[in-house]
Amino acid sequence: MNILILGSGGREHAIAWKLTQSKKADKVFVAPGNAGTGQIGTNIDLNPEDFNAVKRAVISNGIKMVVVGPEAPLVGGITDFFAADRELAKVPVIGPDRTGAMLEGSKQFAKEFMKRHNIPTAGFGSFVPGDMEKALRFLQQNSPPYVLKADGLASGKGVLILDNLPEAEAELRNMFAGKFGSAGKRVVIEEYLRGIELSVIIITDGKTYKILPPAKDYKRAREGGEGPNTGGMGAVSPVPFADQTFLSKVEEGIIKPTMRGLQMEGNFFKGFIFFGLMNVDGDPYVIEYNARLGDPEAEVILPRISSDFLELLEGVAYADLNDRPFEIDQRSAVTVMLVSGGYPGNYTNGKPISGIEDCSGSIVFHSGTKPTADGIVTAGGRVISITSLAESMDEALAMSYKNADLINYEGKYFRRDIGYDLK
Repeated sequence: MNILILGSGGREHAIAWKLTQSKKADKVFVAPGNAGTGQIGTNIDLNPEDFNAVKRAVISNGIKMVVVGPEAPLVGGITDFFAADRELAKVPVIGPDRTGAMLEGSKQFAKEFMKRHNIPTAGFGSFVPGDMEKALRFLQQNSPPYVLKADGLASGKGVLILDNLPEAEAELRNMFAGKFGSAGKRVVIEEYLRGIELSVIIITDGKTYKILPPAKDYKRAREGGEGPNTGGMGAVSPVPFADQTFLSKVEEGIIKPTMRGLQMEGNFFKGFIFFGLMNVDGDPYVIEYNARLGDPEAEVILPRISSDFLELLEGVAYADLNDRPFEIDQRSAVTVMLVSGGYPGNYTNGKPISGIEDCSGSIVFHSGTKPTADGIVTAGGRVISITSLAESMDEALAMSYKNADLINYEGKYFRRDIGYDLK
């Protein structure tokens, strides 16, 4: 089977790495991919949001399955595009249709869905620029910290957590004025939940599901959970406090009601549902849904799946997921993200990278990298994710940090405290 993965980050490299281990996979293509995916598969230079270009690539390369990594093509309706096209209709797309992807594409849609189906989440209000006075009153009625979320897609950076009211009011005005582009033309203001975050992801064929290994990512740019939000600075799996008692609460109170709600509303969601959760005094609350695998969560979850990952994807495509084998490696997995200087703000691409070949004992997943005639250079804010597996989280972290020190490029930065809050 020839498989096309859409996307260019560490998640897509991890998916490609996992699929190349399957005996059922013939050729793995990644569009547009990065320097790492080009070493294990074939990169295709196209924009995943250009559905006609994707169609041409599928037909010319004999693609039999498409795996969508990032959220934008899903929210844009790539699954619907395939279903409506006579030449593509029989090619399964691993990812929901446009309606299902709205769980991620609109914070308001997701919050209203949770409200309808009694899924525990923070209290909220939703506002547009014409509601400015109402939004300010809502802010004033809350207590700090204040949580502002751009309604639409903002590459994981559209959430602001602010400690004082004047700053929150100023940022609300900035969002309405275009700080996050069209994504912030509607703003969801949420009650702040105090607790510790984790990510639980399921893979589903629309009727049944399997729960992937829980993970915890680290979104703040600086050590100690300081600095602005990023797309993710690292991740660990398993999560010590996510024991069977806690995960049973997640399944009964969140996963099952979500699946029932989707089915009741006529949406047989196929693909991955990401539950961004907060553990509040032992009870899980939903912070956000995503309609795909998380990144950097994928870089610790996929290495812990010891069975054939392609079997699970086929289970989604052919609606027989329940019958597919699924086994988990009991070791700990961690990933440490190397980023460009200035990220998540302004940074410069094109910095030569050295030392990747010196790494051992870890899996090096490329994220923002590009091959050139003179070698690999940086091509994004998040550059490389270094994943290690070991009997304990501390052992795995030691290996990742050892290799992180071997890789060099101008402006390299990474957090040295991944997992600090779990010890």
